[in-house]
Amino acid sequence: MKKTRVIVICCFLVVSVALPVLAQVPVKIGMITTLSTKAGYLGEEIRDGFRLAMDQDGGKLGGVPVELLVGDDGRKPEKGRQIAKRFIERDHAQILTGIAFSNVAMAVVPKIVKQDIFYISPLSGVSFFAGKGCDKNFFNVAWQTDNLSEAIGQYATEQGYAKVYILAPNYIAGKDNVAGFKRFYKGNIAAEVYTSLGQADYAAEIAALRAAKPDAVYFFLPGGMGINFLKQYAQAGLTGKIPLMGPAATDERLLKAVGKAAEGVINSSQWSADFATPANTAFVAAFQKKYGRMPTLFASQGYDAARLIGSALQAVGGDVSKKDAFRAALEKADFTSVRGAFRFGPNNFPIQDFYVRQVVKKEDGTFTNKLLKKVFNDHQDAYVGQCVR
Repeated sequence: MKKTRVIVICCFLVVSVALPVLAQVPVKIGMITTLSTKAGYLGEEIRDGFRLAMDQDGGKLGGVPVELLVGDDGRKPEKGRQIAKRFIERDHAQILTGIAFSNVAMAVVPKIVKQDIFYISPLSGVSFFAGKGCDKNFFNVAWQTDNLSEAIGQYATEQGYAKVYILAPNYIAGKDNVAGFKRFYKGNIAAEVYTSLGQADYAAEIAALRAAKPDAVYFFLPGGMGINFLKQYAQAGLTGKIPLMGPAATDERLLKAVGKAAEGVINSSQWSADFATPANTAFVAAFQKKYGRMPTLFASQGYDAARLIGSALQAVGGDVSKKDAFRAALEKADFTSVRGAFRFGPNNFPIQDFYVRQVVKKEDGTFTNKLLKKVFNDHQDAYVGQCVR
């Protein structure tokens, strides 16, 4: 009898020790983003904001252990597809995130969600995903692509600009942004010019817009494209003569690269470093301490994406196989966003406020974005009515 009792006790101890180990298997999250090319800083900001949220939770999200896998798509759709396939088939990632550019998102995301895998977008918000291509497993924590340009269009109308020159790259996000601007701008279009994605030289476009003599210029040129354009615009002597306006056009990384050439530029955002909320103040301070620089709106979106995922993981105890419960927790968005008020519409895109900011010179000689005014309250995208799931 004694011998039997010892065996039973030993077996019980083995089981009781093994169970906590099994419970700590991390949830794998695959991040596909742009880390190379001159636009690579956009992916760095998203990644660093996401990692900060993990660090603050001791390598977890929502108290659940997670493993972040990161792959550089190089702004190339095929590379993005390859990384997604590796994350899903080899690494068994249950959640994917990170894509910065819409051409990559269009090539990758539909295949992800069709496999019943969750995709949480910290940036790319193509109109297709908000409307006819919406999916129950797709969530965007940034904005629908048109939104920031809608705010610029409304601002341009309020300023009374009678004639605006439009400049944007010839790809999905470029077309969406221009559509957003034109939806709210009530003046005349001097010209609507589309450049190559990744274009570096804007001499011809600048000469053409100078000749058109517009009241203002609307430009959407993300990453390195914006850096080159602003420098060349200043070199052409147009800074301060023909006002520049653009969606998220002057993030903190770009300002560091461009400096005085960006002074006075009007830009739109749903977030700003000078939001005086406890959550945002803590985020900005923690980001500066960890990375030694000011966060951009892209970092804030990476951070919010991680916090959203954490809220849903906590709700299901880390069991993403409970897909309906996990999805319901994502829809609830039970986390405190650094931008303030945040909720999802029926197409899983945010309903939120939008602002315009202006680049100003600080006392130390550097440049920053200063909030000018709120343009929209509880603003929803134009495509939600097309979403049928």
